[in-house]
Amino acid sequence: MKNIHSNINKAKKYLENNNVIAIPTETVYGLAANAYSSNAVKKIFNLKKRPKSNPLIVHYSNLSGLRKDCLLNNTFFKLYKKFCPGPITFVLKLKKNSKISKYVTNNSQTLAIRFPKQKILKNLLNLLNYPLAAPSANISTRLSAVRASDVKEEFGKKINYILDGGKSKVGIESTIISLTKSPKILRLGGLEVSKIEKVLKKKIKIDINPSKKVAPGQSKLHYSPGIPIRMKVTKPKKNEAYILLKKRRIYSPHYYYLTQNNNLKEAAKNLYSCLRKIKNKKYKSIAIEKISNIGLGKSINDRLSRASKY
Repeated sequence: MKNIHSNINKAKKYLENNNVIAIPTETVYGLAANAYSSNAVKKIFNLKKRPKSNPLIVHYSNLSGLRKDCLLNNTFFKLYKKFCPGPITFVLKLKKNSKISKYVTNNSQTLAIRFPKQKILKNLLNLLNYPLAAPSANISTRLSAVRASDVKEEFGKKINYILDGGKSKVGIESTIISLTKSPKILRLGGLEVSKIEKVLKKKIKIDINPSKKVAPGQSKLHYSPGIPIRMKVTKPKKNEAYILLKKRRIYSPHYYYLTQNNNLKEAAKNLYSCLRKIKNKKYKSIAIEKISNIGLGKSINDRLSRASKY
């Protein structure tokens, strides 16, 4: 326990000096910096090689911090009460007197925010007097990191500090919902849309491929292991890595399984680890069997579809 406190304090010191660090969240690891400091936020974009037009998600510890920066509405409170902290990101209207860096929002009047559930990160946020801008800890378009070792593999010595929180429990990025007008899903993620619809008691429009990017995760090429991916494959090619949802009795050194028993939550958690393992084994291509487009299967298929644009 003492070691965790020491690590959190070390992370705080780096952040106080306008440095970028890697942080654990329940979704994926993030590259974090003071969201009020343009100097710090610009370093995130440079490290990730991320287009400046792609806005960042900001992580808060509590509602009082958020009230300083955003206008809140009844729909937000309904969803906040049910799902926060957790894998949901809200796009809200920014207050005119907000201190959020213009680089976080790409000069827009909206802000993507969330309340992470990961305990170590929550403890860190409670020590800070500013929220953290934190996109996923990967080079832009590449695979997201779900372990501290993934971040190290991605950035090496370019990153000041990695706060290790073990493997991410959700394993894919948060679901993004815009609440600036009528509710609209901007990114499929770790929270099923049907659960959000149940709370709001209505169908929600899904707009995950807009002509203008208004939220993270809307790029055509994203989450890529850097090798070609083929989807809905029943028979893989010779020496091709083959990802299967459920473990089979048939053995092949080229078969990789996302779950033991068809559990989509487990599949989402294991997706990036599996893709990274295949990439590191130097396969030339990846085949993936058809994954049911229901619940978290929709989020998994969204990630694979964007990764396949390589």
